[in-house]
Amino acid sequence: MGLAPDADAPEAFMDALVEHGLLVPGGAAGIVGRSAVFEDIRERFDAAVSRAAAGDGAERMSFPPVLPRRYLEDTGYLHSFPHLAGTVFAFEGGEQQGIDMASMADRHEDWTALQQASDLVLTPAVCYAVYPAVAARGPLPGGGVTIDPGGAFAFRHEPSGDPTRLRMFHMRELVRIGAPDEVAAWRAGWCDRALALLQRLGLQVRAEVANDPFFGRAGRMLARAQREQELKLELVVPIAGPRPTAVASLNLHREHFAAAHGLTLADGRTAHTACLGFGHERIVLALLRTHGLDPRGWPPGPRYELEMA
Repeated sequence: MGLAPDADAPEAFMDALVEHGLLVPGGAAGIVGRSAVFEDIRERFDAAVSRAAAGDGAERMSFPPVLPRRYLEDTGYLHSFPHLAGTVFAFEGGEQQGIDMASMADRHEDWTALQQASDLVLTPAVCYAVYPAVAARGPLPGGGVTIDPGGAFAFRHEPSGDPTRLRMFHMRELVRIGAPDEVAAWRAGWCDRALALLQRLGLQVRAEVANDPFFGRAGRMLARAQREQELKLELVVPIAGPRPTAVASLNLHREHFAAAHGLTLADGRTAHTACLGFGHERIVLALLRTHGLDPRGWPPGPRYELEMA
């Protein structure tokens, strides 16, 4: 059984999750801890994705949740999403500056001016590390490649009290790199497979044409073009609030990432890329909102799909 209607508001849903010990306040908006129960559901869902993708022959890769800053610069990320970026700063001063910084921190004063931006940024999407890594190997083999970078943390600067809009969250991605027709067919096939997976979990899911949250006036033009060309599809599920929440997205990038990193086909043409991203926490939240806060009472179908005893 799902939650009562009074938990429809995001803040009320967050309160219920904390009260039941599923989420732990992390001390800042959009930062939370996860209980063992929450993590068990998340890891079981990740395993379900792996089972669904087993026949793809994807190559596994794993990356930390930071990127070289130049990767974002090469792809023009700051033209589109300056409001979401997170930069890693570090201390590079001398002994006295270190003492001064510690004293300022003790007084809760602003000590950040004594730090400098490093060559790293926080990863905004798990797939960002894949494209330069594959490009460094040279031209793609015939038929392209499919990469599974697993589920890892990503960061977007969106402080909120809504549990579905965390600043640091897990994404499980799959990436396809190849010729345009190969990449488009892969996305279409995975849209059907992802919908089927979420339906087997008992979620009220549907696919929608969507757009990324581009910044500014130019961003509105980009968003309109993205929707018109159906480059972004989202799988949405009711969780909390008046509108359903995107729990997965399927994105056609065309030549954008390939051109930025020099990804080419065997014949020298610029490759196309696409990615599928599942939002782990959002899917766990959708399951908890739909079936109740105690997974021991969930229906047999979702429990079977997640291999719960």
